[in-house]
Amino acid sequence: MSEDTLLHIQELIESAESSLRTAQALLRSITGVTDTSLERHSERAGAMHVSSSVSGKVVEGIFDGQNMVDANGQTYPVPANYASKSKLVEGDGMKLTITDEGKFIYKQIAPVKRHTIVGVLIQEDGQYKVLVGGKVYRVLLASVTFYRAEVGDQITILLPEGEDAKWGAIEAVIPKQLAEAAARRSVGNAAVEGADGELSPAVHEE
Repeated sequence: MSEDTLLHIQELIESAESSLRTAQALLRSITGVTDTSLERHSERAGAMHVSSSVSGKVVEGIFDGQNMVDANGQTYPVPANYASKSKLVEGDGMKLTITDEGKFIYKQIAPVKRHTIVGVLIQEDGQYKVLVGGKVYRVLLASVTFYRAEVGDQITILLPEGEDAKWGAIEAVIPKQLAEAAARRSVGNAAVEGADGELSPAVHEE
């Protein structure tokens, strides 16, 4: 591929990105609706260094739970299998290298601080989510498949510390059968069976 062709492709990409930004601005001015999470990730991406290399173009951005967002608000699809196995968390800084052959190579370069919470896997509107105390977090289908999780399982997810996230990264899965068995053992230890077969609280004498 000649250098002129590469330059032409780059010009087309930049023109498309500019048109997209203009369209988004017009939509915001008409509807008054803004995607605050997208703007937040774009602002963070703008603070990162964008560079080029001999072997291809390098773009840096922020993982939004499903894609990488650069400083211009442009999104790049992150392979779900990579995001699942790497346990990428919303807000992680990433680097994308687009080689001259057109390959997309992602790398996590600035992980955010994380914390873990436990919830229950549910399915809502055709999407898998983790319910935690009345709040839901979306999780990647690839992660659910990778961990062989099922609706009703207890799920430990990773979230960015101090941020209001929409997505969680699955850390571990406790199958509902094991959770139910543990609950029965706990109840069994705290109860005794009466003559009529009813369970009553166990009384421990001093």
